[in-house]
Amino acid sequence: MTAVRPYWSLVIAGAAILAVTMGIRQSLGLFVSPLNTATGLGIVTVSFALAVGQFVWGAAQPVFGMIADRVGPVRVMMAGGVLLALGLALTPFMGSTLGLVFFLGVVTAAGAGAGSFSILIGAAANRIAPERRAFASGFINAGGSFGQFVFAPLSQALIGLVGWMAALWTLACAALATLPMSLAFRERREEPAHGHAAPGLTLAAQIGQAFRDPSYWCLHAGFFTCGFHIAFLVTHLPGEVDLCGLPASVSAASLAIIGIANIAGSLGAGWLGQSHRMKWILFWMYGTRALAVGAYLLLPKTAETFYAFAAVLGLTWLATVPPTAGLVGKLFGTRFLATLFGLTLLSHQIGGFFGAWLGGLAIQRTGSYDWMWYADMALAAAAAVVNIPIREAHPRLAAKAAA
Repeated sequence: MTAVRPYWSLVIAGAAILAVTMGIRQSLGLFVSPLNTATGLGIVTVSFALAVGQFVWGAAQPVFGMIADRVGPVRVMMAGGVLLALGLALTPFMGSTLGLVFFLGVVTAAGAGAGSFSILIGAAANRIAPERRAFASGFINAGGSFGQFVFAPLSQALIGLVGWMAALWTLACAALATLPMSLAFRERREEPAHGHAAPGLTLAAQIGQAFRDPSYWCLHAGFFTCGFHIAFLVTHLPGEVDLCGLPASVSAASLAIIGIANIAGSLGAGWLGQSHRMKWILFWMYGTRALAVGAYLLLPKTAETFYAFAAVLGLTWLATVPPTAGLVGKLFGTRFLATLFGLTLLSHQIGGFFGAWLGGLAIQRTGSYDWMWYADMALAAAAAVVNIPIREAHPRLAAKAAA
């Protein structure tokens, strides 16, 4: 067994990389209005570009996960940082639908995907002890939330101070900071026990085994809804705020509140995953979202309502990632976790595509997001229920079995 880098060096580096890639990506909804005004392409076209980005971000992760499982994560993360910076830097020069979709929806999203959950959590899981993986996943995930807390108000401030083009160029420079951080993962993989994965099992065989497991499909179904919910909000929350007659600063502040609240949510999910069944953590998270959306629809649309709504949503926002990744690892081991969790994230982002795109269609055709809110609430309730059948041993029983 090869020596591995100290635990905290890995998880802090992973959290920092995710802070940059997710913080930038989750703030792009703030550029919808400036892009629409500057290009004249229309709100549906800009929403479609971001919807493509939702799908590409998800599709890129199993692909980059397979590459990382074969050649190591460092090259993947570095390539991702370059792609993210390139896409952001060239988007301001795009005045056509094809150009906007390619650079904002494909290049930028693929770059962010190469430095995101499946690669980072998969790489960390293969380098640390099994009993520390749940909290490590939560800590790395919290980095993404902190990035949203930082980059949402920063992006809004930059748009106001130097314009949206210079703001994107500044974010491109920030993306390059992930390159040196990725070196924390340069050590070779240690060879831990691989959960339920059979020794010598090939990647193709492992994928086939996973897709024959109903529990894996339940995770995909729940994560689809998670993607729909998050993509709809990050893309169209600024538009909802504007419809309510509130200033743009309210949407930026709300996104920041979601980010800071999700730090607590992610760390809490990672901590709870060490002693509680992760499927029940997911059940309560999705159920809470459904109740929060229902409460939002009933309350007056003031800045305080948006801030309270953001705080509640933030506790569950991307806190679904640690228990979902943890369940994939429990079911199939960590040898191909980057690939298998990447495929789950693809389902997440198929949902994200529909959340971003249908939101644009809804506002164009009806002048409001009401039907999107109703759909979001119903899907969140369904996601809570679909996690119940997942087969999962209690952590104490799993620990005894491994002993």
